[in-house]
Formats: sequence, C-alpha cells, structure tokens
Amino acid sequence: MAGTDSTRDRIVAAAKAEFARHGIAGARVDRIAKTAQTSKERVYAHFGNKEALHAYVASRELAAAAEAIHLDPADLSSYAGQMFDYFTAHPDSHRFISWGRLELSPDSTGKPPATDRPDPYGEAILGKVETIRRAQQAGDLDPTWDPIDVMTLVTQIAHAWIAQPELAALARLAATDPTLAARRTAVIRAVRTLFPPVPLA
Repeated sequence: MAGTDSTRDRIVAAAKAEFARHGIAGARVDRIAKTAQTSKERVYAHFGNKEALHAYVASRELAAAAEAIHLDPADLSSYAGQMFDYFTAHPDSHRFISWGRLELSPDSTGKPPATDRPDPYGEAILGKVETIRRAQQAGDLDPTWDPIDVMTLVTQIAHAWIAQPELAALARLAATDPTLAARRTAVIRAVRTLFPPVPLA
C-alpha cells in the first residue's frame, strides 16, 4: 500500500510540474510517467486520463491557495497582500493555475471549451464575487462597484508582478526601491486606494 501511495504522490508532483510548464493541451502523459518513475499505464490506472489528472491536481492547488489566502471584503488590501505572498512563494502554483484559467475558461455557452467538467477556477471566483456582494449589502464595502469588477481589479493588481516577470526584472534594476517588499507595498497601497475600508459608523 505504501508503494502505491508513493507512486500516486510522484505522479501528482510530476503532473503539477508538467501542467505548470506546458498547460493541459501541451502536457504529455509519457513525460509525467517518466518524471514520476512509473509507466503511462500506472498513470492511467490511478487517474483515468490526462484531463482527470489535471482536475485532481487543480482541486489540490485551489484548496491549498484557499487555505493560505483569506478573503475579507472589509480589508481587500490584506487579501491582495496574501495573494502576492502566496504566489511569490509558489510560482509553479501560479503558472499551473494561470494555464488552467486560460484553457478552461468558459466559451459563449458558459461551458469550458474542451470538457463537460465544471470549471473549478470559475466556480472559485464566483464564490468570492458573492462574498463581496454580501459585504456590500451589509455596508462593509462600497456598493457602487460591481462585485465582479472588484474581484477582477484586486486579483490583477495582486498578480501584476508575478504575472509579468519581465517587468519584475526591470523593477529590480530601475525601481527607486528594488526590493520585493516594495512591490508588495505598492500592491497593498493600490488596492487600499481603490477600495478603502468603510469607516465604522
């Protein structure tokens, strides 16, 4: 049993690296098997197919991110800072999730393009949008913003340096303060400026 669990763990680790590097369409099960020191047949025996393997890894990645990053609509700058910290520390997770968002984004019918599976990334975002909407209704966040715009802008600001490594590299050369801490401070400041905490009555 221990050997089986070890093989499964190696497959999952290899799959995460493969999907982060090549996306779903570009990933190859033979490379995953080779990296995991097993056979393609064992990969299929554990997960059925490449799409199911990706879905399994995605569920783990999203759960890990949700555990580390907590959305408080009354303090969106803290949420942005947590995102910045988590994905700076886990760049492979950011690449993995970015590929999934790109390849599984819903088409005009609302279904992911190449599968009948629910889009886990979209579901996670919609849940946060509803959290923001409820906070607006409770008076904890400016209600003049559309909740989806709030979610989009905060996420984009938090990911700005992580998603644009060429600009991050230039910042290390050209910024007045080239440290990672300065980039984090800029993220928090930008989100706090856009979405300041609502003063207590």
